[in-house]
Amino acid sequence: TLYLATDQAMADIDLYAGKVVVPSQSETDRNAAVPEALIQVLQKLSGRREMPFSPALDEALVNANRLLLSFRYENVERAGPDGTSTQELRLVARFMPTEVDRIVQQVGLPRWQQERPSVQIWVVIDNGGNRNLKPVEFEYAWEAIEDLSAMRGLPVSWPELDEEEAQLIDMRLVWGGFTDYLVERGAPSDGVVIIAARREGPQWTLRWNLASGEHNWSWRSSDQELMFALAEGVHKMTDEIAATNTIAVSDQGQSTLEVTIGELNSADDYAGCLAYLQGLSLITDVEILGAEPGRVHFRLQLNASSEHLAEAFNRGSVLIPVRSPGKHEYEYLR
Repeated sequence: TLYLATDQAMADIDLYAGKVVVPSQSETDRNAAVPEALIQVLQKLSGRREMPFSPALDEALVNANRLLLSFRYENVERAGPDGTSTQELRLVARFMPTEVDRIVQQVGLPRWQQERPSVQIWVVIDNGGNRNLKPVEFEYAWEAIEDLSAMRGLPVSWPELDEEEAQLIDMRLVWGGFTDYLVERGAPSDGVVIIAARREGPQWTLRWNLASGEHNWSWRSSDQELMFALAEGVHKMTDEIAATNTIAVSDQGQSTLEVTIGELNSADDYAGCLAYLQGLSLITDVEILGAEPGRVHFRLQLNASSEHLAEAFNRGSVLIPVRSPGKHEYEYLR
């Protein structure tokens, strides 16, 4: 089995911060960019590319500066298709989470759950003679993928292979879109996409094969510019993944659930289990109801229906359900 090391630079995305290119650090330019940054945050939280028109959204955008928690600037060096590089100034605006969550509810947006699997990207370019994995001459396009994925709230990563590891990969199977082949050899099973790209005349044609959890998708994108064809595919990828992990407006709201968790045989087990529960975005509060050797009874305050919590437990593989009719019992995996 080949272990495929992964670049984790994109693993952490601040869902309550938006990044917008600005011409300067002036107050005028900042005030003009803050509403755009807020739109980006709402896109991340909802998984929606387009925001619906509503009076609540209009009011939020008008008052976007009042929702700011902090802001800063960063200078980013961007590579261009011709090999040159330019400096880009970005405003990084972070908003108050509780206020933004209230806007999500008022606008009637779904909630894309914050526990999101990272998608490992395998992109192969066919130049007519060879098929190469992530050629360096297209670095500007790979940067664009990272930026757009972060803007949409989708964590992505790249396989990092040394020369020996690269020789062990069957590029024919990768080009063919066999995501199972990569998962068998160490690619993350929670998300992997293969992008097979070829220029046909003036047009770039890209074939996408995406596997995320139990779901699989295939589609094509095309454009005269590789970067634009990639952008179209990234939007499609984000839309599909978000749709599988989104809480509808009708399922949002406060509820409680009592659960019993076994196999808590030490203080470390208990601390690990409690940290896991408190870290889930679906859970707003954890109350201890009682305990006995190896078992603890919890009451959980939820912000969505309990069905979504069961799905989260299943994805996390930390708590395994015990088949007890009418009861919510789980075992903790150390």
